[in-house]
Amino acid sequence: QVQLTETGGTTVQAGASLRLACEASRLPFNYYSMGWFRQAPGEEREFTAAIKWNSEATYYGDSVKGRFVISKDNDKNIVFLQMTNLKPEDTAVYFCAARPLASGHDYHSPDKYVYWGRGTQVTVSS
Repeated sequence: QVQLTETGGTTVQAGASLRLACEASRLPFNYYSMGWFRQAPGEEREFTAAIKWNSEATYYGDSVKGRFVISKDNDKNIVFLQMTNLKPEDTAVYFCAARPLASGHDYHSPDKYVYWGRGTQVTVSS
């Protein structure tokens, strides 16, 4: 079955940079758009970033625009989330998700994503 495995979460100080990775297995990666969502304790899951299946477009949540960059390596079946200038409010569990290319244009909605990883914890201390 399809598996998405996130790595890279850790504890860092405010202002630091961190790169998360999500490796997909048993997924026709070239035909899936990928997204990152995050969830802080007591909060709803929040859209963070997404990249179109062919990497021709990227999308970001308002709170991370200009600080986070999503990229996709179709040869290695990995999607990355490069995070810079991290803030304490970025503390959350970060989830990787996959959606097939015929899922419409709303990349922000978690409902369109059919596969999810288990998440990786990012903690940013002040």
